[in-house]
Amino acid sequence: MAGLDAVAWLLPRPLRALLTKHAELLRFAVVGGTCFVLTNAVNYGLKLTVLPANPVTALTLAVLVATVVSYVLSREWSFRTRGGRERPHEAALFFLVSGISVGLNSLPLAVSHYLLDLRVPHVRPLTQEIADYVSGMILGTLLAMVFRWWAFKKWVFPQADARPKLVRGVTGTPREPEKSAA
Repeated sequence: MAGLDAVAWLLPRPLRALLTKHAELLRFAVVGGTCFVLTNAVNYGLKLTVLPANPVTALTLAVLVATVVSYVLSREWSFRTRGGRERPHEAALFFLVSGISVGLNSLPLAVSHYLLDLRVPHVRPLTQEIADYVSGMILGTLLAMVFRWWAFKKWVFPQADARPKLVRGVTGTPREPEKSAA
């Protein structure tokens, strides 16, 4: 990420210090943003093709696809120095927390669609689409994101600095830092 480092040095020192202090949260947010875009793409791909009458199913499937991508990015980038569990246990907890998050993500959409009846024929198609987006993609994602941040740090990746930080060698390839002989 040499490009990001170069950009970071252009920022004012107080902002750079704040970003460094909250680097893990920022990486989590970037992974979340990436998965948000992926969720939107899969959700609308499904809604516009094979699942036009099932928006909750389309959103749930989209979130599941993004969850798999999120695990890889979270483990290898967002929480790369955290751990404390064996990988199978960590993965099981990640997907359990993510499963709960899928339900939390879908809950506002289900309420909007089925309890508030914000769906065709009770409302116009545009109104339904706006209600679906706000409840499912905005409120649901925010609810699930807050839960994931808390649960990942509490249960999935509980131990800070459990894995060594990788540093870049002369060739640019990642390697573990050398231990001092003293």
